[in-house]
Amino acid sequence: METSTNLPLINLLKTKSKQALVLYLEGLREACCLHRVVILCRRSTKLLIRTGQCFLLNGFIFLGSMFVLKSAVIPFLLWILPDQCSQIRSQELCLDSGILKFYSFLRLALIQLLYIFWFYPLYVFSIVLSTLWYNDIAKYGFAAMGRSGQSSKELSRQDETLQNTEQKGRLPGLGGVMIVIGEQVYSMLLLSFFFVEVNAIGFLPYIGKGFNFLLLSWMYAYYCFEYKWNFSEVGLDKRLDFFESNWAFFAGFGSPCVLAYFFFSPLVAYGVMAILYPLFVLTATASGAEEVISSKRRSWKGAGFGRLPIFYVADALS
Repeated sequence: METSTNLPLINLLKTKSKQALVLYLEGLREACCLHRVVILCRRSTKLLIRTGQCFLLNGFIFLGSMFVLKSAVIPFLLWILPDQCSQIRSQELCLDSGILKFYSFLRLALIQLLYIFWFYPLYVFSIVLSTLWYNDIAKYGFAAMGRSGQSSKELSRQDETLQNTEQKGRLPGLGGVMIVIGEQVYSMLLLSFFFVEVNAIGFLPYIGKGFNFLLLSWMYAYYCFEYKWNFSEVGLDKRLDFFESNWAFFAGFGSPCVLAYFFFSPLVAYGVMAILYPLFVLTATASGAEEVISSKRRSWKGAGFGRLPIFYVADALS
């Protein structure tokens, strides 16, 4: 009797799990449609230049510097300041136990000087400049979407549901401008608190890494789509409602964005992400996320998962 009572609940959980998996895979597929980047770059020379500059700074200069450090500088320092007695030609020096410690200290000090005077300043410079370039890349990509009549209509249909409702309730004139500015400031606070939350959860034992990956996926998915929503003039409430109501799709979209953080050291991971991030911004800009989600829901007769309060803590703090 008890088993038969639980059967509808079990079947419902199975159905919802399958639907969530389908949306997750759809989000993953949308993120991996990198051919859209090629199409948009062919339409816009400015976009191609900005994307190339981003690759040059973060890929060639930043990651190139890390490669030179690991493959050339450190081996050279090990050659002139060896860490083993067998590598020292003079046996008299080798007998002195303090010489190897001195070589090790000197080698470490030289490497730290390289980080302090080259890598860390380059890291900060890259963050500042890349942030400005990301906005340009999104802007040029959004403009390139309107270069063909078909793409323009597709883009209009994708944002119609989110945009029209918001524009009806937006105040005209100075009041509307102040609301837009307020939303931008609030959005920055929200994402800053969410970033702190993501890093704090990463320190939890056993489950920390898994939750960290999931939250980072959501965070980068939101970052990628935020540019498109800004240019489409979609309000913050509508963004959060759409994002949290379709959490499975955005978890899938953000998954490939954060893989670098789990395979490389922090600085190398940043360099890899700084190259890949503008590509995902462009796939989000050209994505038909709204249409994909709507078509799936129509096939499921409008069934959804309910809104998952992903940003609840960050929203309360903000």
